Amino acid sequence: MITAELASLFRADADRLGRLGRAQPLTGADPRPSVRTWCRRGAEYRQRECAPMEAVVDDAVRLHLPGHGTRETEGIMRKILIVGGGYAGFYTAWKLEKKLRRGEAEVTVVDPRPYMTYQPFLPEVVAGSIEARHAAVSLRRHLHRTRIITGMVSAIDHERRSVTVRPAGGDAFELGYDLVVVTAGAVTRKFPVPGIAEQAIGLKHVEEAVAIRDRLLTSFDRAAMLPPGPQRQKLLTVAFVGGGFSGVEGFAELLSLATALLKRYPELRREELRFHLIEASGRILPEVTEAPGRWVVRFLQRRGGQVHLDTQVKSMTGGHVVLSTGEEFDAELIVWTAGNAANPVVDKHTDLPVDERGFLVARPDLRVGTDAEPVPDAWAAGDDAAIEDLTSPVPGTRTVPNAQHAVRQGKLLARNIVATLHGRKPKNYRHHSLGSIAELGIGHGIFQYRRLVIKGPLAWLMHRGYHVLAVPSWERKVRVLVIWLTAGLFGRDILSLASVQHPRDAFVDGGEPAVPAEPGSHDRTPLP
Repeated sequence: MITAELASLFRADADRLGRLGRAQPLTGADPRPSVRTWCRRGAEYRQRECAPMEAVVDDAVRLHLPGHGTRETEGIMRKILIVGGGYAGFYTAWKLEKKLRRGEAEVTVVDPRPYMTYQPFLPEVVAGSIEARHAAVSLRRHLHRTRIITGMVSAIDHERRSVTVRPAGGDAFELGYDLVVVTAGAVTRKFPVPGIAEQAIGLKHVEEAVAIRDRLLTSFDRAAMLPPGPQRQKLLTVAFVGGGFSGVEGFAELLSLATALLKRYPELRREELRFHLIEASGRILPEVTEAPGRWVVRFLQRRGGQVHLDTQVKSMTGGHVVLSTGEEFDAELIVWTAGNAANPVVDKHTDLPVDERGFLVARPDLRVGTDAEPVPDAWAAGDDAAIEDLTSPVPGTRTVPNAQHAVRQGKLLARNIVATLHGRKPKNYRHHSLGSIAELGIGHGIFQYRRLVIKGPLAWLMHRGYHVLAVPSWERKVRVLVIWLTAGLFGRDILSLASVQHPRDAFVDGGEPAVPAEPGSHDRTPLP
């Protein structure tokens, strides 16, 4: 009997087992709905306690109740686990809520952050054009019938239909599922460059964009109080490594902000600003053709930026940047945007098939595996999946890791899951690009669709119009529009809140004057 099986596993909590037993007899029927109902009753603190219990109940059901826990069983609420709450994960859950029948499946999203980051808005967060919160979409606010677990999936054991979840606080636990959707996303690609771990900052998350902006504003405040010299020059020097869309947009927006700041800092001169964009290949913005890419280089140079092509960073120890061309300079702010790498969970901690780069092998219909060797009950989408681009004339081409594909793959993935649950055939992912567009500072942008190239204010308006329509929910659209209108009337907010990263300083120091611990340090040390 399942009751005996559970009792042997949960002897330490007989009272809880008793309540589970009273909720529904654990023989002859699937007990999982009753277990989940009990676990959802009351405060959310039960979430961490119940997850291991549910996993064991699932195992017990499969062991002792023949016919339960399989995809083919009718009338059983399936457990759909989504690993990652980014573009693809969020849209998959969002669309599943709308398309699944009530009681047909239970959807769970596991992500370290309780929000989805709308990455195209990060350069505008860097420039202060929108508020940081408006570049994020709350999972709990918009996913009303989805269970949200704030934690990191550290391992996926698909053979056992289980993942290991590490919450922000507390012990790791296992979480069972019937069907898994892996949308963990990619991570910033790093190279073994001396000093990268100590000096560089990425541009994939809201907190990174906020830190970049605050670091620049703080550097201006500090530089304004110093006489001309090496220390002041370092504070006014910025380096971006990587010439893709993220790097170019972030570089252009931060350069635009820095140029605008000079009006508020009469102590500083325009020629003291040093902005370096470093790209290892011979061109930037690989998603556009060569001519528009060269135009963007000339545009950034006219704005005062220095673009280094066919150049690699050899070292950045202590903020001293050494380039492969032999050029050297000191930079207070170094932003690393040199492409994507496979998510370590997908690459190293799963039994699902991955390619030579560490990305999940997925079929055009977004199921994991190949036509010859499909993996049942496993799906993938977004930046962590190697999905063939059926619209490309070159066989074997993979879809580009960007927001356009992730959003559309997430929507199709939800439809395909529902289709398979209802006995229908899933559809292949096929998306013709809408073009490439980049914002290059307020009033400047570039757009390309095939041979059509648009530059300047019109492209900038198209960029804003597209993304305000693309960001999920009317609530976020309205908030972003209001911020843009406010900035248009009163200008960008140039307030730095870098001190929020050390909220206890004022309390600990008690008003005592403080000095930097060492030149260039951001730490504070009370005066003796």
